[in-house]
Amino acid sequence: MQGRRSPDQEQQGSMSNQDEKFTLDAVVTAALPNTMFRVRLPDEQKTEVLAYLSGKMRKHRIRILPGDTVTVEMSPYDLNKARITYRR
Repeated sequence: MQGRRSPDQEQQGSMSNQDEKFTLDAVVTAALPNTMFRVRLPDEQKTEVLAYLSGKMRKHRIRILPGDTVTVEMSPYDLNKARITYRR
C-alpha cells in the first residue's frame, strides 16, 4: 500500500493545475456566433484572443456586448484562447 496516495495528496495535485491559470481584465471587441467573443488584452501590443463563456455565465444567461470589460482566465499552455468568467 505504499504506492497509494491519500485523498488529501490527490486533491493537492489537482489544485496545483488550477493555480496555473492566470486572470486578466480585457475588453470585448466583437461578438461571434456560439457565445464566442474576440477580446483585447491589456498589454502594449493590444493582443486579441478568442474567448468563450464559462458554464455559470451560460447557465444564468449573462449577456456580453462589445465594449464590455470582462475578466478572463488563460492557461499558459494556449495563449490564443481564454474563458470569460466575470462581466464588470
